[in-house]
Amino acid sequence: MTVDQPIRKRSRVVIADDNKEMRDTVIRLLAPEFEVVGAFSDGRALVDAVDQYEPDIGIIDISMPIMNGIQAATEIRRHGSPMKVIFLTVNEDRDFVRAAFESGASCYVVKRQMASDLPTALDEALANRRFVSAGCEVPVEF
Repeated sequence: MTVDQPIRKRSRVVIADDNKEMRDTVIRLLAPEFEVVGAFSDGRALVDAVDQYEPDIGIIDISMPIMNGIQAATEIRRHGSPMKVIFLTVNEDRDFVRAAFESGASCYVVKRQMASDLPTALDEALANRRFVSAGCEVPVEF
């Protein structure tokens, strides 16, 4: 690196998924380029941690106990967090996609396409653009 090159800041990421293996997989996928600052098994724990960790991005499952991902994202927005939300889920139908974006999501990735789509979604979210995995039923208004 030369003196003229800026040091690239590693974006801070939190993950919320009730499946430990999925959390571990996402952490391994992100670790080379992102700083994973927290991983949680339910939406309530995620909401409670956002102020403490101040993440740039949250990768959130929709179906979780205590508080689902859409409820958590809505609550996080209500608290004024600038965190970008990427939903990582098995749900592909239009109602879930609509609810995700209405809750403030930047991107929507289906788990079966995680390896190819999550890196793209991260780039798009950081660039303030939307992304939806191919095959999802995207509402017309999006």
